[in-house]
Amino acid sequence: MIKMSQPLRLLSLALLLVVQLSLQAAGTGKVYTTDNIPKVHLQDRSRYTCNPDGILSEAACDSIDRMLFALEEQTGIETVVVVVGSIGQEDCFQFAHKLFNEWGVGKKKNNNGLVVLLVLDQRYIQFVTGLGLEGDLPDALCKRIQMKYMFTPFKEGDWDSGMVAGMKAVCATLDGSMEADPEEEEDLTWTIFILIACILGVSLFCIIWGIYAATKCPHCGKHKLQRTSTRLLYRRGGVKKEEVVYTCLNCGHVVRRQQSSYDENYRGNSGGHGPIIFGGMGGGGGFSGGGGFGGGSFGGGFSGGGGAGTRF
Repeated sequence: MIKMSQPLRLLSLALLLVVQLSLQAAGTGKVYTTDNIPKVHLQDRSRYTCNPDGILSEAACDSIDRMLFALEEQTGIETVVVVVGSIGQEDCFQFAHKLFNEWGVGKKKNNNGLVVLLVLDQRYIQFVTGLGLEGDLPDALCKRIQMKYMFTPFKEGDWDSGMVAGMKAVCATLDGSMEADPEEEEDLTWTIFILIACILGVSLFCIIWGIYAATKCPHCGKHKLQRTSTRLLYRRGGVKKEEVVYTCLNCGHVVRRQQSSYDENYRGNSGGHGPIIFGGMGGGGGFSGGGGFGGGSFGGGFSGGGGAGTRF
């Protein structure tokens, strides 16, 4: 039997302690799949937080559950928060997306579900939304909530405050109680101003360029075309078509162009006609939970693939 020296024994104890602390930090060390993760909401309709490794405190879970219960009562939006130590090598988005569809989070008619997944060993927070929720909680807003409310606490290992703050922001956004951020409002104002200025600038450029190009003589290349006469070809349905004659003041070349415009003298039928429009634009069940459980159930929603993820 080989006896360990005192320094070697101390080193072994230290390594064992490091391993134990690592396992504790990552929960129980269990790797979760969508099959073995606890369906807490199906067991108790007042619970929305799946926290099998005890990473979040009981107080944090209770706070999140109360917020999400109130959100569903007020808006019908169904939400699941899942916090685990590990899902192995599986991608966080794919895991959350699969969980969303297997559980049928959200109402089937509205697809208004939300899954929030926190995985410690991957250091990743992932939001996945149903198609009906993407307008109220678009990808950019999901990312903003993660970066503003969750990133710093999670980076410091403060899972409770990060998740509670993030879910509070989500609920405030979805129930309409979120107060506007002055900085974000200012950024939005400047964005709108710049967008309008760009549209007006491009429109003005197109008009000026159109006028400039119309005066160019195809014979000599000089911008000397001048309108000299107009002949009406026909009037039809409130539109008149004319032949316009242009003469180049430099070389005398004559250009004839046919142009259509609204007929100002047109009165239409007794019922009148609406404006003439040229062109146009066009556009284009899940799992119902609750079977075998005494708690709540989800509505059979389906993931729309929206959301965002952040590594911290």
